Amino acid sequence: MAELKIIPLKIPNRNGDNITADFRIINPESEMKINSGKLPLVIFCHGFKGFKDWGGFPYMLDKIALSGNFTVSFNFTYNGVGEDGDDLVNFTRLDLFAQNTHTRELNDIEDLLNYLEINKDVYNFDFENITLIGHSRGGGTAVVFSANDKRIKKLITLSAISDFDRYSERLKEKWKIDGYWEAENVRTKQLMRINLSLLEDIEHNFEKLNIEKAASLINIPWLIIHGTEDLAVDYSHAETLKSANQLETTELILIENTGHTFGVVHPFTGSNEKFDSVIEIIKEFIQN
Repeated sequence: MAELKIIPLKIPNRNGDNITADFRIINPESEMKINSGKLPLVIFCHGFKGFKDWGGFPYMLDKIALSGNFTVSFNFTYNGVGEDGDDLVNFTRLDLFAQNTHTRELNDIEDLLNYLEINKDVYNFDFENITLIGHSRGGGTAVVFSANDKRIKKLITLSAISDFDRYSERLKEKWKIDGYWEAENVRTKQLMRINLSLLEDIEHNFEKLNIEKAASLINIPWLIIHGTEDLAVDYSHAETLKSANQLETTELILIENTGHTFGVVHPFTGSNEKFDSVIEIIKEFIQN
């Protein structure tokens, strides 16, 4: 039976911050050998108020790795989660969260990818076969990144947004006056401050951060998955992404009667039929 090996790493980015990451592979000493050659490389990006160890994400990445892939999950450096021990699932760095921007997250992906490229002979993955997966805001980030970096060979977006600017004019006016706004984390009840730098990033880098425009430029196989009962990001976002890219290699799959995280919660209490079906669809897409 296959056993999973998880390698935790801290990878410095261009600013000297640590990208906290987990590499997952089938243990080389395991009795089960699915692939003796280089493994497809799968990188996962979490979303807003998310983190690599949220809910069912580790379960999903375990399943993907056990099917014969080398998976990488990571925390964006300014996602608000700490680096050590129990802090890996707690928002203990709200000071960093407040300063996060979309450009910073794009840079984190690039810095992670550069590290993987430099170390491609150290680990057993195929750097010429990279699938990028993004959930929610991380899905929008993955679209923009994939449109501009040819090292990505396949793209999967889960419950992804189609626009970074989802704020009302009234909120933006107050944001500019106060210099920040606070989003409540429904789960933890924390008020999570977001500085004006995020809005300035969206406005000053409008073309670079235009998800819909980036979607039109995607020319690699792309799988769009969204739940029809998503209350956080309506499935019309998925339809917008698909409308922006009419290539036959872009596929939209709507999962009926499920929401933003496909029925899984944090802390993780177990999977369900919908989430397991999403994982199977992902595995098949990566393998084909």
